[in-house]
Amino acid sequence: MHLRLTEEQRMVQKTIRRFVENELMPLENDVLRNEREGRPSLPPGKIEELQLKAKEFGFWGINTPAEYGGADLGQMMLALVTMETSKTFVPFRFGGSADNILYYANDEQKEKYLLPTINGEKKSCFAMTEPDAGSDTRNIKMTAVKDGNEWVLNGEKTFITGGNEADFVMVIAITDKERHQATGREGVTCFIVDREMGWKSEFIPTMGEGGPAGLVFDNVRVPESHILGEIHGGYKLGLEWIGFARWIVGARAVGAAERLLQMAIDYSKERITFGEPIAERQAIQWMIADSATEIEAARWLTLNAAFTLDQGEDNRHLASIAKLYGSNMGNRVVDRVLQIHGGMGYTKELPIERWYREARLWRIYDGTDEIQRLIIARNLLKGNVKVGQFI
Repeated sequence: MHLRLTEEQRMVQKTIRRFVENELMPLENDVLRNEREGRPSLPPGKIEELQLKAKEFGFWGINTPAEYGGADLGQMMLALVTMETSKTFVPFRFGGSADNILYYANDEQKEKYLLPTINGEKKSCFAMTEPDAGSDTRNIKMTAVKDGNEWVLNGEKTFITGGNEADFVMVIAITDKERHQATGREGVTCFIVDREMGWKSEFIPTMGEGGPAGLVFDNVRVPESHILGEIHGGYKLGLEWIGFARWIVGARAVGAAERLLQMAIDYSKERITFGEPIAERQAIQWMIADSATEIEAARWLTLNAAFTLDQGEDNRHLASIAKLYGSNMGNRVVDRVLQIHGGMGYTKELPIERWYREARLWRIYDGTDEIQRLIIARNLLKGNVKVGQFI
């Protein structure tokens, strides 16, 4: 057992940290100003410009297989990179990557969708959640009915990340109602659907910045060749997509919490009350100590989930633990940091209130707290996972 980063991992971590500090953090005031005035966080083309700068550093397709031109650094490295990029709220995602389930595409689909997505020529999104079907997939109502060599899709999807910008969507729809009603899992299929085929998206206002999309399919006709994976195999693809996303939430929470905690430490040394810095107050010291302890716990839970995946093992149980603890840790830390800053933390002059709003979403998307607890408890009670198994 080795509980320290390798030299290669440290080198990558330092390089990413330098990129974040030099290229992203200087944009934070512009991002806050743009968002306050109702404009996009960054002007058109800026994210692509940043992605090309990152490419010059050697970071393109961090977790993309080498055969597709990626760095293929592995899940552990992806976790470390995500922690570093999450230390800023500037919206940024390294280029050269694609959704994990898109690799299930056949050769023709890879040529038309996977490769252009990796190259940054197309944008994708994944759609399973519906107005009445979030964690409970039994309530999915969107249908796909066979008509000749086409499928006709009808229904709505909601809270779809990237849905307003996507050129195509990987969407889950019922293709066998009886099987789906009987199991709640089977009888659904994943389709690759171009926007030009007729689906529409609309912005959903939220308490956070940016915003997800609602997608509407009204008799959208999709060729048989656009089935991703196997017919009726959509549920498995959906689980794989969500399972990968869950532990990434933990990594994002660690990165943001580290930045916020440092802000609290710096401010507590500067803020003077009753003749001395508030850093001398036990109440402040305990908030700082509790936050540091919880951040470290979330870090190792997340890294363990990533490491397990790198070993080719099933990490879904650990991913749920990392997501549950990490997202709640992030909420506790940002609340303490706002409290330490007092009234200034509540203003829009500082980014704390922005992180406060963003952090609240971590406990909901990609599986709520309640669903993670259900999964963890069920695995243990049914004996699928033994206590202390992942050592």
